Amino acid sequence: MTGHLDTASRLAPVTGLAAEPGIGRIDLTWQARRPYRPLVDHFAVHAARQRHFRPTADTLVGKTIDTHLRHDNLGPQGSTWYYQVVTVDAAGRASDPAGPLRATSRESVTVSGTPIAVVGDFDRKGLELALSPDGYADYRTTFPGGADYTHGTDTPGAAWPYLHPGPADRWAGSTDHTFRLRFTLADAPPRDLALAIWLIDTHASIPGLLEIRCNDTAVTEVALENGATKGSLQGDATAPDSPLKPSIVELPLPAATLHSGENVLTLHKGEGSWHAYDALGVFRPRLP
Repeated sequence: MTGHLDTASRLAPVTGLAAEPGIGRIDLTWQARRPYRPLVDHFAVHAARQRHFRPTADTLVGKTIDTHLRHDNLGPQGSTWYYQVVTVDAAGRASDPAGPLRATSRESVTVSGTPIAVVGDFDRKGLELALSPDGYADYRTTFPGGADYTHGTDTPGAAWPYLHPGPADRWAGSTDHTFRLRFTLADAPPRDLALAIWLIDTHASIPGLLEIRCNDTAVTEVALENGATKGSLQGDATAPDSPLKPSIVELPLPAATLHSGENVLTLHKGEGSWHAYDALGVFRPRLP
């Protein structure tokens, strides 16, 4: 496909095109007329930075047989895109495009906030972390009690393992695993801080739950996204044709759970299998 798509009046455009922005991604959904007449081969999703554009091979971001698609790898800064979706039948004929739909990805607190305590680099790589990229077999002897990391004293390459196992992992003893990040605040914060946890990959079918506590107070439980199950052996999601499937968790760290002096952030994996870290950190968000 090198030019504007041919149209066929018998093919109805999709309806209900909608977007859910995330950090570094935009999830698109739509509805299609069923049953498909004529037979639909796929939906072609096109995106551009300007509102008025013609769908071409250069604007194609993905093809799918489903009625949803994730446009990812958009970066942490937040960016605005315009989308059109074209229905293509088995003969290669195309509908008129649905759209354009405007959507803006969310800006990461790693860009807008002020770092307070950070482990690793937010760069879609985990190579600076302990045992990376494939030393998980040494986890039990190196970290028998999980990670216990003190910001300002410890270093990522020695004190924070790249993999956080769960009870589904025999190589880690088939048990729960808890990681701790200790950091000091001069004063109790007057407003919520923010926690950023970037992952380069997770287990494909049982990534499990991550239970987050701060100073023994429950903050939340996060159901991690399914990954590609490659992050136990590879540490660079930016490599060409990387099979890794990164994901991002960013959420408020309530001021009520924090105090002056040492604070302890606890990440507990009591369900499922491993996840592989890119970096994590506590940030002071930018004021609105």
